[in-house]
Amino acid sequence: MLFGAWVAGIALLAMLFQNYLDHKENPNRDLTVEAGPAGMPQVVLQQNRHGHYVATGTINGESVVFLLDTGATTVSLPLELARRLDLPMRPGGMSKTANGMVQTWTTRLDSVGLGGLTARNLRATVLPNFPGDQVLLGMDFLRRFELLQRGGELTIRLPS
Repeated sequence: MLFGAWVAGIALLAMLFQNYLDHKENPNRDLTVEAGPAGMPQVVLQQNRHGHYVATGTINGESVVFLLDTGATTVSLPLELARRLDLPMRPGGMSKTANGMVQTWTTRLDSVGLGGLTARNLRATVLPNFPGDQVLLGMDFLRRFELLQRGGELTIRLPS
């Protein structure tokens, strides 16, 4: 009985620690749109422990995790995630990435959402060797909004 209590206690601590680490990696899991200046909708993101802006959002209504990347031209996603989202892909040619030149595919996203801010009909790049499930949220999405960074916060809002 004592052994079972120890095992249950350790499992609970491991689960709580994992939740803590997950929150540190993505502190923007439950974004909501708020009213900004002049009542315009806005979303406020917190930096993660590495100084990046990571947030949960949607592609075509499906939940994904975005890494905001002002150096990326398009929304860029891993091949496996594109397949899971059942996105139609066409050959896109070669792209220069941090890992060198890679063969890419292109696709269209019906909608990309971040905490209530949505862009429609976006071009996206599918990268075959992009690890993990994070999606680079590039300038095709971000340029539609005003970005204001202060301290460890990034405010994204409709242009005034």
